[in-house]
Amino acid sequence: MQLQGLWHRYPGADPEGWTLRGLDLALRHGELMGLLGPSGCGKTTLLRLIAGFERPERGAVLIDGRQVAGPSRWLVPERRGVGMVFQDYALFPHLDAWRNACFGLRRGQDTSRAAWLLELLGLQGLERRYPHELSGGQRQRLALARALAPGPSVVLLDEPFSNLDVEVRLRLRSELPLVLSQCGASGLIVTHDPEEALAICDRVAVLCGGELHQCASPRDLVQHPATAFVGRFVLQGNLLPVQRGDGLLITPLGRLRPRDAAAAPLGAPLDGPAEVLVSPEAIELMPEAGGEAWVLGREFLGSAWLYQLHLEGLSLRLRLPLEQEYGRGQRCRLRLRPGHGAILFPQRLPLVAL
Repeated sequence: MQLQGLWHRYPGADPEGWTLRGLDLALRHGELMGLLGPSGCGKTTLLRLIAGFERPERGAVLIDGRQVAGPSRWLVPERRGVGMVFQDYALFPHLDAWRNACFGLRRGQDTSRAAWLLELLGLQGLERRYPHELSGGQRQRLALARALAPGPSVVLLDEPFSNLDVEVRLRLRSELPLVLSQCGASGLIVTHDPEEALAICDRVAVLCGGELHQCASPRDLVQHPATAFVGRFVLQGNLLPVQRGDGLLITPLGRLRPRDAAAAPLGAPLDGPAEVLVSPEAIELMPEAGGEAWVLGREFLGSAWLYQLHLEGLSLRLRLPLEQEYGRGQRCRLRLRPGHGAILFPQRLPLVAL
């Protein structure tokens, strides 16, 4: 599947109120790609354009090499070969599980694939139950079976696990790549949860304000974020303002230098506003009664604490070992851990803390 220069805005919107802005994206055969971004960034709209529920104002959508939407071409949703799994399942309450699974099949089409999918997804023996007689996890599996039964080449999933409890969500999301692989389908899954996208997807496309910031493998996103937004949203990193001084970069938490000073000297002035991205693990906390920073809150992660701190107008995240336990309101001093890496944006220059 290919998306070529997609622009979209809803009727009545401001002339500059684009939902999507010139988006180019390609989904490889057999791939599971995540669409990641904050609410309102255009994720669900993009799915609706692919499925045929919306028309792009500019650009084209190609599925299996044929154009299904473009300046002179439009195919209705049922002729696109696309399956859709909705956030609220959208099962038909008056049909039992078997008839829901077979709903998308053409008249006279073989139903053996639907039977195989129900067995693959652990729904065998539940064929005569109605949606209200199934658990949330079972309804989600049934929605997936219905989307896959006609044999689509692409399956679109709009936050399919958001209404499930933690245990069921973790189990279903771990099964999804295998199910798609066994069906020979590619998948595009919308989520606003970076952990979910990085855990199960082959590649992740990060959107913000209708624009694509980066599309890469989970490892590349983590190791080489393309923009400060990707670092902040996906990696949950900290962005610090920087100033130049004596060939170094000065932040409110300490000094940094280029990782390879010979290849990237800092003699020239910074070109416009710049920020440094540092991870939650790269900051040290030292209790101090007169410290300028203080603890706003904390989360217990099982193996560590995740602290939220305030410092001179900055909101910072710190990940600390369990033995470093501090209460809300704790005054402290913060500094960068020597030797930890950082990235200067927009230059994407690797740095190291002194």
